[in-house]
This record gives sequence, structure tokens and C-alpha cells, in this order.
Amino acid sequence: MEFELKGDPQNAQAMAKYMRNRFAFLGVKTLVRHAAMKPLLQASRRVANEEVLTWIDDLYQRSAREYQYAAIDLATYHVKHWQFADMVTLSHYVSQKSWWDSVDSLRQLFGKYLQLHPQDKDCLFALFYRHTDFWMRRVSINLQLMQKELTDIDLLTKAIMYDLNTDEFFIQKAIGWSLRQYSKTNPQWVADFMQTHPLSPLAQREGSKYLTK
Repeated sequence: MEFELKGDPQNAQAMAKYMRNRFAFLGVKTLVRHAAMKPLLQASRRVANEEVLTWIDDLYQRSAREYQYAAIDLATYHVKHWQFADMVTLSHYVSQKSWWDSVDSLRQLFGKYLQLHPQDKDCLFALFYRHTDFWMRRVSINLQLMQKELTDIDLLTKAIMYDLNTDEFFIQKAIGWSLRQYSKTNPQWVADFMQTHPLSPLAQREGSKYLTK
């Protein structure tokens, strides 16, 4: 695979600052990255899934942050071709170079896979639930954001309850996000849940956003 991104150093500084200087950036904005990736995505259609996974790993291990984004873009592009074993492989990237940007982008990939393979719901959820890495558990909490009326309330409840008292901003934010999103579909259930469980102020505030309008 031959693929390189060229960025703007001025953009790089601002992008790194936005991510609290946790990662080095090339300065490639999203639309520019998407345009640059078109030949790579087209080429990836002509190789086996195993080779695509190799490309994804190559990109993810590169130092500039935009390459992690490119790896996730490539994985998402092939979501219709993946099987559960591939989800197991791809789940490991949640714990690598972890921050909300990569974790939430990977969560979208797993959410799309879930929509395509609802029969794998329990196994997919189990990859993240009760994991020692809180970033993995963030995925378990937010895994069903796109499920709407197909949301498995039991799994959502299990994920939230496991981390109900976890003193971690990104976990409490995730709890609030999952409740807020589901309140668009089932506001009564969310309202009842929030009234009967001692949520953190952050989760309470985030989860009730649409309930108070």
C-alpha cells in the first residue's frame, strides 16, 4: 500500500491544540483527507479482507493523528464486508492511541456493523462490556446510539449500571449521551430511568437535554 498525506503546518498546530496536544498532526482537514483517500479506497476493493486489515494496521500505527482517522475511514468503508471475527480484530484499536475522537469514530463503525448483523448483538456488546479499559466500556455504553426503536434496553441498562459511579468524565459523558439519544425514541423510559437511578450531575444534565424542552 502506498499512501501518504500532506498537510498544512499551520493547520497542524491548531488541530493539535484542539486535541490538547496529545497527538502530532500533519494539518490535513477532514474534507482534504477524504479526497486524498479516494484512490486508496478504490484500490482496497480489489484486495482480500485480510489485506485490507493489514492496510488498516499500517495506517493506525503511523505517528500522525490523521492516519488513525484514515485507518478508521478505511475500516468503515468496508463495513459491509466484515464478519464478527473482524470486529474482534478491529476492537483492539479502541485501546490504542485512545482519545474521544478515535474511540467515537470506531464506535460508529461497530454501530453500523450492529445494524447489518443484529444477530451478533450480544457477542459484539461483550467485547466492550466490563472491560478494564474505560474507553472500551465507553463503546459498550454508546454502542446502540443508532438503534432507535431497536435499542436493547437490557444491554443499555447493564452498560450504564456497571459504570454508574465511575469517576471518569468520558464515561459519565457517555452515559448522558446514550440516555439523551434514546430519549428521542423513548422519552418516558429515559425519564423514569433518570428518576430512579442516582446519576452523576454530568450524566443527568446531558441525558435530560431533550426531556426538558
